[in-house]
Amino acid sequence: MTAEERTVLKSKIQDMIVKYEADIKETEAMTQPISPENSIGRVSRMDAINNKSVMEASLRNKISKRNKLKMALTKIDNPNFGNCASCGKSINPARLMYMPESTKCINCADRF
Repeated sequence: MTAEERTVLKSKIQDMIVKYEADIKETEAMTQPISPENSIGRVSRMDAINNKSVMEASLRNKISKRNKLKMALTKIDNPNFGNCASCGKSINPARLMYMPESTKCINCADRF
Protein backbone atom coordinates (compact mmCIF):
# COMPACT_ATOMS: atom_id res chain seq x y z
CA MET A 1 0.00 0.00 0.00
CA THR A 2 1.43 3.33 -1.03
CA ALA A 3 1.62 6.37 1.24
CA GLU A 4 -1.00 8.15 -0.87
CA GLU A 5 -3.39 5.18 -0.57
CA ARG A 6 -2.86 5.16 3.20
CA THR A 7 -3.63 8.88 3.41
CA VAL A 8 -6.83 8.48 1.40
CA LEU A 9 -7.84 5.44 3.45
CA LYS A 10 -7.10 7.20 6.73
CA SER A 11 -9.32 10.10 5.71
CA LYS A 12 -12.08 7.72 4.67
CA ILE A 13 -11.89 5.85 7.99
CA GLN A 14 -12.11 9.11 9.93
CA ASP A 15 -15.14 10.16 7.90
CA MET A 16 -16.78 6.79 8.44
CA ILE A 17 -16.19 6.98 12.20
CA VAL A 18 -17.89 10.39 12.32
CA LYS A 19 -20.82 9.00 10.31
CA TYR A 20 -21.16 5.98 12.58
CA GLU A 21 -21.02 8.18 15.69
CA ALA A 22 -23.98 10.18 14.34
CA ASP A 23 -25.85 7.00 13.34
CA ILE A 24 -25.28 5.53 16.79
CA LYS A 25 -26.75 8.61 18.48
CA GLU A 26 -29.82 8.48 16.23
CA THR A 27 -30.30 4.76 16.78
CA GLU A 28 -29.90 5.10 20.55
CA ALA A 29 -32.81 7.51 20.53
CA MET A 30 -34.94 4.86 18.82
CA THR A 31 -34.09 2.18 21.39
CA GLN A 32 -35.64 3.93 24.37
CA PRO A 33 -38.01 1.80 26.48
CA ILE A 34 -41.65 1.78 25.48
CA SER A 35 -43.64 3.42 28.23
CA PRO A 36 -46.63 1.36 29.42
CA GLU A 37 -48.58 4.57 30.04
CA ASN A 38 -48.88 5.25 26.32
CA SER A 39 -52.40 4.62 25.15
CA ILE A 40 -51.62 2.41 22.20
CA GLY A 41 -53.28 -0.87 21.38
CA ARG A 42 -51.87 -4.31 22.11
CA VAL A 43 -50.86 -4.93 18.51
CA SER A 44 -49.26 -1.51 18.23
CA ARG A 45 -47.36 -2.12 21.47
CA MET A 46 -46.10 -5.49 20.15
CA ASP A 47 -45.03 -3.80 16.94
CA ALA A 48 -43.21 -1.09 18.92
CA ILE A 49 -41.43 -3.73 21.02
CA ASN A 50 -40.41 -5.61 17.87
CA ASN A 51 -39.11 -2.40 16.26
CA LYS A 52 -37.15 -1.65 19.43
CA SER A 53 -35.50 -5.08 19.23
CA VAL A 54 -34.56 -4.50 15.60
CA MET A 55 -33.09 -1.10 16.44
CA GLU A 56 -31.11 -2.58 19.34
CA ALA A 57 -29.57 -5.16 16.98
CA SER A 58 -28.79 -2.39 14.52
CA LEU A 59 -27.21 -0.37 17.32
CA ARG A 60 -24.97 -3.29 18.31
CA ASN A 61 -23.85 -3.72 14.69
CA LYS A 62 -23.07 -0.02 14.31
CA ILE A 63 -21.09 0.07 17.55
CA SER A 64 -19.12 -3.00 16.48
CA LYS A 65 -18.35 -1.51 13.07
CA ARG A 66 -17.30 1.82 14.64
CA ASN A 67 -14.99 0.00 17.06
CA LYS A 68 -13.41 -1.98 14.21
CA LEU A 69 -12.88 1.24 12.26
CA LYS A 70 -11.22 2.86 15.28
CA MET A 71 -8.94 -0.17 15.60
CA ALA A 72 -8.05 0.05 11.90
CA LEU A 73 -7.28 3.75 12.33
CA THR A 74 -4.84 2.99 15.15
CA LYS A 75 -3.09 0.36 13.01
CA ILE A 76 -3.02 2.17 9.67
CA ASP A 77 0.50 3.53 10.18
CA ASN A 78 1.81 0.06 11.03
CA PRO A 79 3.95 -1.29 8.14
CA ASN A 80 1.96 -4.56 8.21
CA PHE A 81 -1.37 -2.79 7.80
CA GLY A 82 -3.03 -4.05 4.64
CA ASN A 83 -1.57 -7.53 4.95
CA CYS A 84 -3.83 -10.51 5.55
CA ALA A 85 -3.83 -11.75 9.16
CA SER A 86 -4.10 -15.36 7.94
CA CYS A 87 -1.84 -15.75 4.90
CA GLY A 88 0.24 -12.57 5.14
CA LYS A 89 -0.41 -11.54 1.53
CA SER A 90 -1.41 -7.99 0.67
CA ILE A 91 -5.12 -7.21 0.90
CA ASN A 92 -6.47 -5.65 -2.28
CA PRO A 93 -6.58 -1.84 -1.78
CA ALA A 94 -10.08 -1.76 -3.30
CA ARG A 95 -11.24 -4.16 -0.56
CA LEU A 96 -9.70 -1.92 2.08
CA MET A 97 -11.40 1.14 0.60
CA TYR A 98 -14.75 -0.65 0.72
CA MET A 99 -14.18 -2.34 4.09
CA PRO A 100 -11.33 -0.55 5.88
CA GLU A 101 -11.72 -2.77 8.93
CA SER A 102 -10.79 -5.88 6.91
CA THR A 103 -7.98 -7.92 8.39
CA LYS A 104 -8.13 -10.76 5.86
CA CYS A 105 -7.81 -10.95 2.11
CA ILE A 106 -10.86 -12.07 0.15
CA ASN A 107 -9.59 -15.65 -0.19
CA CYS A 108 -8.99 -16.11 3.55
CA ALA A 109 -12.20 -14.30 4.49
CA ASP A 110 -14.10 -16.60 2.14
CA ARG A 111 -12.86 -19.70 3.96
CA PHE A 112 -14.29 -18.74 7.34
